[in-house]
Amino acid sequence: MSNTIEIKVPDIGDFSDIPVIEVLVAAGDEVNAEDGLVTLESDKATMEVPSPAAGLIKEMKLKLDDTVSEGDVVAILEVSDARESADKKPEEPPPSEQSQPSAQRASGVVAVDPDKVPYASPAIRKFARELGVDLGRVSGSASKGRITREDVSEFVKSVISGAVGTGAPAIGGLNLDFPSLPDFDFSRYGEIEKKPLTRIQKISAGHLHRNWVGIPHVTQHDEADITDMEAFRLANADEAIAQGFKLTPLVFLIKAMVAALKKFPTFNASLDTDGETLILKKYFNVGIAVDTPDGLVVPVLRDCERKGIMELGAELAEISGRAREKKLQPTDIQGGCISISSLGGIGGTGFTPIINAPEVAILGVSRSRMMPVWDGNEFKPRLMLPLSLSYDHRVIDGAVAARFTRFLASRLEDLRRLTL
Repeated sequence: MSNTIEIKVPDIGDFSDIPVIEVLVAAGDEVNAEDGLVTLESDKATMEVPSPAAGLIKEMKLKLDDTVSEGDVVAILEVSDARESADKKPEEPPPSEQSQPSAQRASGVVAVDPDKVPYASPAIRKFARELGVDLGRVSGSASKGRITREDVSEFVKSVISGAVGTGAPAIGGLNLDFPSLPDFDFSRYGEIEKKPLTRIQKISAGHLHRNWVGIPHVTQHDEADITDMEAFRLANADEAIAQGFKLTPLVFLIKAMVAALKKFPTFNASLDTDGETLILKKYFNVGIAVDTPDGLVVPVLRDCERKGIMELGAELAEISGRAREKKLQPTDIQGGCISISSLGGIGGTGFTPIINAPEVAILGVSRSRMMPVWDGNEFKPRLMLPLSLSYDHRVIDGAVAARFTRFLASRLEDLRRLTL
């Protein structure tokens, strides 16, 4: 005896309205358990929705470029199993087009009158609040004028580019009613080529602009003498390679960062949306900015206080590889306490990294260089690492930031202190 089941989008973290970038099966196809049905792409990761069982695809509910959220139906699958799941809930009838504003759809989206209230899901309303966007000024592109995540992002980009005037404070409580930029015809001056931004770059633009204008950034610069640390790293490089990864200075920075967060807990915190409460975290997850062909992503290494140098090195290599291959899961980029952005492999002597809200600080690392350092009797060559700490001045005072950076440097300068 056969029965049909609905295959739904599983838990995908704090993401909604994720585009369908690939449909892998069609109605009439036979599938096995765990076969991929559709591929979804968030702003920083791609993922497949698998079939929970073997059977026949009776109907596909999604097509290319549709957007989905957790709980949306992907397909109807006919399986050869007479048993119905004991916890299967009956389908809720679809809402009438005359639904009242307080009515709830089965997917959790509020049914409202678009003529009176902006038509958007709770997740989109939260996303708009985070960006400081007034949904009343955003035009919805989905069915019946529903506002999608992409609509909000496009509105933010329009404000940034000057194509749309804000008319009122719109982002971070600031008046961004700048004059519109002129429309330049660059081809008048020579040959040009137009290259679209990647999805990651387009989404990041709104986040970066929000963080820059909404957070009072201050950057504290310092240097760490990593001569001994580098000698220790090189002495253990072959062991790391034998285990399948490269031991980089970043793992030592992660361990030093954990020690600094324990010493200065206000750095391991987030400012609540009321602007009056500090949320102190008791866990130690560190985000690492990874340069990929499509843009910058920040996967998170979790529970760093429980892991040793070698374990962190292997995990860092693995998650960085998945980031470059666009194989990160949504949970891989969530839950960070503080981020590290390293340009040491490229160059530079310092920079001002933008805070990755809702975090309150980010560490920038530039290229180390050999410098003469006075030891009280003579100048000696020492390998110095430039550190650039950007912090939210609403939460952290300058003196505390200076102490934090110096403490961090001291842990890099004497690896024995990392065990204290």
